[in-house]
Amino acid sequence: MTADEFREIALSFPETVEASHMNHPDFRVRGKIFATLGYPNADWGVVGLTPEEQARVCKAEADVLPPVNGAWGRAGSTRVLLRIAHKESVRAAMGIAWQYHREKAAGPKKTTKKHTAETVMKGA
Repeated sequence: MTADEFREIALSFPETVEASHMNHPDFRVRGKIFATLGYPNADWGVVGLTPEEQARVCKAEADVLPPVNGAWGRAGSTRVLLRIAHKESVRAAMGIAWQYHREKAAGPKKTTKKHTAETVMKGA
């Protein structure tokens, strides 16, 4: 896989825009970064998974999709070794990252309190 193919996959998801963060191209949905290119160098991309999804994909393809070192890695940031990555695997991992960050950008779901005759009578 090339950097251009990684970029093409990222931009194929709805609402995605390319921007830049710390001198690296990144891909955002609703303002949240879900993928980055060129970190730690041009050989790599990064996708932002949940720690649970990261554990699953890293187990399946440890040589292609290792965690980022440190706290970012423990939070789910997962490197993609471009030269040996398969498009299908990257598309799947990136799709998970896109969905997670899209939902995260939406924030917590608002709940409305149901008012019943009983709660109104109690002054709730």
